[in-house]
Amino acid sequence: MEDVLAVYARPHDPARPVVCMDEKPFQFLGEVRDPQPARPGRDARQDSEYVRCGTCSIFVWTQPLAGWRRVHALPQRTKLDWAGQVKQLLTVDYPDTETVVLVMDNLNTHGIASLYEAFEPAEAFALAQRLEIHHTPKHRSWLNIAEIELSALSRQCLDRRINDLDTLNTELTAWQHTTNTNQRGVNWQFTTDNARTQLSHLYPKISRDTLLVTRAGNAVIKSVDPGFCWQDAGSPSYWVVPGRTGNPASRKLGRRISCLISGAGH
Repeated sequence: MEDVLAVYARPHDPARPVVCMDEKPFQFLGEVRDPQPARPGRDARQDSEYVRCGTCSIFVWTQPLAGWRRVHALPQRTKLDWAGQVKQLLTVDYPDTETVVLVMDNLNTHGIASLYEAFEPAEAFALAQRLEIHHTPKHRSWLNIAEIELSALSRQCLDRRINDLDTLNTELTAWQHTTNTNQRGVNWQFTTDNARTQLSHLYPKISRDTLLVTRAGNAVIKSVDPGFCWQDAGSPSYWVVPGRTGNPASRKLGRRISCLISGAGH
């Protein structure tokens, strides 16, 4: 979580734009009966019955600090589809940038391996070298600013029945053009300090008797009962620091560890 928040805190850098992406399934719906248009004294009417006409996936790419976004619908959301969208991002949207910092969720298609399935190794490697990927944690997709764009898109463009892909992409293009013209940005205010305060329950709790074990060699030290006993594989190359405690067993353990660290023996 803090990794993504640190990315959002970066200043605007045209050479390394921060871009967020997400995707949304969409169901095509057709009319069983023609809707009745509005007329004086009477609202438009639409039959509650509809016809399912298949599904598609809407891809959203947005650069929050620039007020830019691109939306496009594809019949599927396979690895090849995602790879094609990434190629368009790097070669059409940002052809001259050094690196694109990409924030997205952990969907199985969202990875460098998808580029190698879609393109020749040399091309896939060249594209991958221009990406700096940051994944949002599982069950924390709200950290992805692209979800805000999808929410606005759903309210402003997808709140009616659309029955085919061409019509949908026409509507998406119109929404994209209007929103980009207005340069509507996202005022992201949730910081790392906010997370440590408001989401403190997500952070690990370290008790006073917890032992902190640092690996410095190939042997293994195992804390059997933190603060009371320990085992080692005969290697003093591990430093084990006991927690602050008044427990006599912990004080004895601390003296023994100090001897190991100073080389005074076991």
